Amino acid sequence: MSFKQLIVIASLLMFVSCTETGLYEKVVFLKGNEWSNAEPPGFNFDIKDTSANYLVYFLFRHADAYEYNNVWIKLNSKLPGDSVARSERFDILLAANGRWLGSGMDDIFDHRVLLYKDPVRFIQPGNYTIQINHDMRVEPLNHVFNVGLRLEKLK
Repeated sequence: MSFKQLIVIASLLMFVSCTETGLYEKVVFLKGNEWSNAEPPGFNFDIKDTSANYLVYFLFRHADAYEYNNVWIKLNSKLPGDSVARSERFDILLAANGRWLGSGMDDIFDHRVLLYKDPVRFIQPGNYTIQINHDMRVEPLNHVFNVGLRLEKLK
């Protein structure tokens, strides 16, 4: 490969990497594989296009030793410029008929769960803040490696 070809490829990669992808994904790794509500995972993202629709996913990675078929979560969100958080509660099904629903390798399982049946439209441009707490009866929730949030902009 010539030097000129290498420069062209590098320039193309730089151009592609600088364009907006319409995707936000962040995963928070939990200390000691325990999800404690004392330190809820937090997510901040900017919305510029209020005409777009988004798919919102909850990401969850756990060990096979996780003791429950589900996880209850509370999603606390603040709109740009708002001081009051809104709270929504979700029951996330992780297993059915004795089998984990997510993808797995050895004894680690990943779940990407769509939170809203219909796409979401953010009505205000700006910075959104979301915290996710578990809403289970035990504290901390054991055998959980990480929790995350994913937004996919629909084309």
